[in-house]
Amino acid sequence: MIIGVPKELFPGERRVALVPSIVPSLTKASLDVLVEPSAGESAGFPDQAYVEKGARIASSREQLFSDVDVLLQVRSPGAAGNTGLADLETLQANQTIIGFSDPLGEPAVAERVAAKGVRSFSMELIPRITRAQSMDALSSMATIAGYKAVLLAAETLPRMFPMMMTAAGTITPARVFVVGAGVAGLQAIASARRLGARVEAYDVRPAVQEQVESLGATFVELPLDTSASEDAGGYAKAQDESFLERQREMMTRVVANSDVVITTALIPGKTAPILVTKNMVAGMDPGAVVVDLAAERGGNCEATQADEVIVTNGVTILGPSNLPATVPYHASQMYAKNISTLLLHLVKDHALTLDLDDEITAGTLVSQNGEVVHPRVKELLQSVS
Repeated sequence: MIIGVPKELFPGERRVALVPSIVPSLTKASLDVLVEPSAGESAGFPDQAYVEKGARIASSREQLFSDVDVLLQVRSPGAAGNTGLADLETLQANQTIIGFSDPLGEPAVAERVAAKGVRSFSMELIPRITRAQSMDALSSMATIAGYKAVLLAAETLPRMFPMMMTAAGTITPARVFVVGAGVAGLQAIASARRLGARVEAYDVRPAVQEQVESLGATFVELPLDTSASEDAGGYAKAQDESFLERQREMMTRVVANSDVVITTALIPGKTAPILVTKNMVAGMDPGAVVVDLAAERGGNCEATQADEVIVTNGVTILGPSNLPATVPYHASQMYAKNISTLLLHLVKDHALTLDLDDEITAGTLVSQNGEVVHPRVKELLQSVS
């Protein structure tokens, strides 16, 4: 069975789906690894490094897509915009693709993949269970995003983060407010604390208070009914507009007193909730910074524009849509571990063998045999038909 690793063509995407150090674990399982020329170059992995670990370099992208049985991608069709649609045209029936594919946000693309007779697995759908932790690419990438968000904020803020005792007097620490204490939020808290900031954090799920406080931050408690705040998979659930309105009112004071606000609230497959309004931004001191990690889904801050730097009332709002790609070496390393672990989970006796009674296999399989089979994606397709 031939495993293909194409170069990512989505604008700004510098990650690669497989790094050289992972190749031996696949060849040991009797899998042949074929890599597109320069696929890993932008992440710091030259072709020769793949060859030294036992992979082959394809003569071209066309040859790779023609010859492989399984494609490993960071962004497969659905998550790769127009470049993904171009790849879709070259896919062949009975091939398999594994990657981020945004099936809950782009179910129509998932349907087109299915119509080609392609079997597809989505890395976004890895279940949050203990057995699947080593495959959880969303958590891996969120870790990087949370870390890098703090670095962006520190670079942009016209203040230093730590308290300092100097001959010129005492410098007070920056005040950082993190909204959302999932993986990205917790990493942002830890990184901001390491830089010496005074950190507060809020999450609609009160159960995370202990995690926030264990990192040295203060948990902001808002008197709201949060009994239905979390789904069975551990993700925050979408709240109605009246809840969000009360939440915004109560958060206004905390935002106004913050030098940096980092927002991380995302609901899988949905537009990001607006948590920081333009009026709240107007209440912040000039020079303050908002880093919106939900920019790709519309943003948690009302003034956010994806991949733009917006300055309003002296407050700088950053909306990076793909921070993991700005740390491509380690992002690729982490992602390669996640995707190769899923691949090896699916392989038995040198071939893909799907056990649909297995929670990981059934949970990530989006299409096979010419149709969409994932229940949530099917439901989305039916709702728009």
